[in-house]
Amino acid sequence: MSIVVTGATGHLGRHVVEQLLEKVPADQITAVVRDADKASGFAARGVKIAVADYNRPETFDGVIAAGDKVLLISGNEFDKGRVGQHKVVLDAAKAAGAALLAYTSAPGTLKAALADDHKGTEAAILASGVPYSLLRNGWYNENYTEQLAVALEHGVTQAAGEGRVASAARADYAAAAVAVLTGEGHENTTYELSGDTSWSFAEYAAEVSKQSGKDVAYNAVSVEVLIGILTGVGLPEGLATILAGVDASIEKGELAGTPGDLSRLTGRPTTPIAESIAAALKA
Repeated sequence: MSIVVTGATGHLGRHVVEQLLEKVPADQITAVVRDADKASGFAARGVKIAVADYNRPETFDGVIAAGDKVLLISGNEFDKGRVGQHKVVLDAAKAAGAALLAYTSAPGTLKAALADDHKGTEAAILASGVPYSLLRNGWYNENYTEQLAVALEHGVTQAAGEGRVASAARADYAAAAVAVLTGEGHENTTYELSGDTSWSFAEYAAEVSKQSGKDVAYNAVSVEVLIGILTGVGLPEGLATILAGVDASIEKGELAGTPGDLSRLTGRPTTPIAESIAAALKA
């Protein structure tokens, strides 16, 4: 029996594999990657490496075996039909007789266009009959702290008004996935995962100011202005529209929920945004 992790060298996937290595023998982990070289560190530690691509279904032949638990980390190629990509893994899991397919989805409260592919994937999973666990991941602290250089220079610019975000660190979401993959009784479950507390962008800007010693303002703009800013720095208009749409959802409170599933799964409090800001400033 293996635990199969797709997207294993991505931001979230790396956290998952690292945490799995603390729980299970390395030879029970299969890291699915597009580039074996990027997984050389895992291979050196005994993790099995499978080279496969969501866009090439045949590459998943033999990757998943009967009884395996699979973590399908959602793809980030918004222009290549993510539902179809995800179904490649789902079909392979079903054909192999996987014991569980866990999928990193989006919060059930999120109405933005970004959630459409997740809803489509969830529907396919439910229709497949494969035992599942839907990990509806909320927002990552790193979505914002990885852009601190921009915030320090230009301020925090969002189209979210006074909306709040209940975010947590990637490592927290990875820990929840590991708990599901290594635990029992998670078949046919749905978890709404988010941080223990929520924050506003004005509060975020104030915390960055406090920790950095620089005056960082929150610039609340319209969705249209944000799209213009994002396309101005080189983002495709379609992606800029999707990202700005998330801000509109934040303003409506769609990412502010704190149901507590994440901390219950991991057995510890989630990482506060202030802690992630501190880590980013030190990096």
